[in-house]
Amino acid sequence: MSGHSKWSSIKHKKAAVDAKRGKIFTKLIKEITIAARMGGGDPNGNIRLRSAIAAAKAANMPSNNIERAIKKGTGDLEGVSYEEVVYEGYGPGGVAIMIEVVTDNKNRTVADIRYIFSKIGGNMGESGCVSWMFQKTGLILVPGNNIDEDKLMDVALEAGAEDINNDDSELYEIYTDISTLYDVRQSLIDAGFEVQSAEISAIPQTSVTLEGKEAQRFIKLLGALEDQDDVQKVYSNMDISDEVFATIEV
Repeated sequence: MSGHSKWSSIKHKKAAVDAKRGKIFTKLIKEITIAARMGGGDPNGNIRLRSAIAAAKAANMPSNNIERAIKKGTGDLEGVSYEEVVYEGYGPGGVAIMIEVVTDNKNRTVADIRYIFSKIGGNMGESGCVSWMFQKTGLILVPGNNIDEDKLMDVALEAGAEDINNDDSELYEIYTDISTLYDVRQSLIDAGFEVQSAEISAIPQTSVTLEGKEAQRFIKLLGALEDQDDVQKVYSNMDISDEVFATIEV
């Protein structure tokens, strides 16, 4: 799934820009808050909260910010009432898009997302129109520079990983069952590997290949959706050629 892998690389570079703007903190706080509200404030028994906390720490979020977000989610502190919504649609070339949102105003958010689709290309669909194409799974990203691939595979598979992908030389994608995500992550860290991220993701079961201007337009659409303040994650089933990917600017 090279499109997924390459978009992961783009997002990693883009995250540095978002972090400077403080934008990433807002999204992470929302995710921590709603994860704690839905599954409780103990990360040991709430894998979604555990994933959100790990992402926050990787972004150098202060511990007191994390603790406040958890307490707002559990109701120990007063805070904004967030709602989780999933929007679905199609982009250029008929590529499926699934958008996870955390918002305090659904009307505002859906209007923003519909505008982004209409401006750049594509359209929103009914609930369930594309979600059936995606499977929730654990996803670990490991930087691919100067790595012992055989050792990585041995450690990951022995710890319970289900598959390893390296379509993009910059990153190894390690797929796991959600329940074993953090066991595999910890085994990799213990073996000396750098773990860029470990999260619950949605992986497409089929892909649509884009080329030329259509691919460029689709990348622009994904970026605009992720820049919307209430959007937490965007998933798609695009695939993209190496030649097009090489021309993309973050």
